[in-house]
Amino acid sequence: MSTYHNYLVNLQWTGNLGAGTETYRAYSREHIIMVDGKPDLLASSDVAFRGHPERYNPEEMLVASVSSCHMLWYLHLCAVNKVVVIDYTDKATGQMIENPDGSGRFEEISLYPTIVVTEKTMIDKALALHQEANKMCFIANSVNFPVRHFPVISCLK
Repeated sequence: MSTYHNYLVNLQWTGNLGAGTETYRAYSREHIIMVDGKPDLLASSDVAFRGHPERYNPEEMLVASVSSCHMLWYLHLCAVNKVVVIDYTDKATGQMIENPDGSGRFEEISLYPTIVVTEKTMIDKALALHQEANKMCFIANSVNFPVRHFPVISCLK
């Protein structure tokens, strides 16, 4: 039996500079993303679309969501498969194409996790678990483009 999980996110546009959306240049793209009990997330559009460079944009947050979901599933799978991970970093990238009409879509996200395990004998299993994590990741299962993995795994011993 499936279990449903619901998520409530509040969003407040803070970019009315006085004239609202009277013209394309009359307003800021700044907004706040709020979840009860958590710090607010200051967001905007990408700089290429008149956004604020010091705020997160939706495209970055999509790439971060895929990277985070993959890592969380990967660590879970490592734990239940006796692969001891002591460090995990990722330099995730996303490629989006913008169409002449201004619409666009992501074509792919690539994950470049660098992982340290405690034993050399764990490396092969650690590599294989990336494919399993991709199958389990809620976010990767929800997007309509490929999520690629290019892990580098080393060990202490």
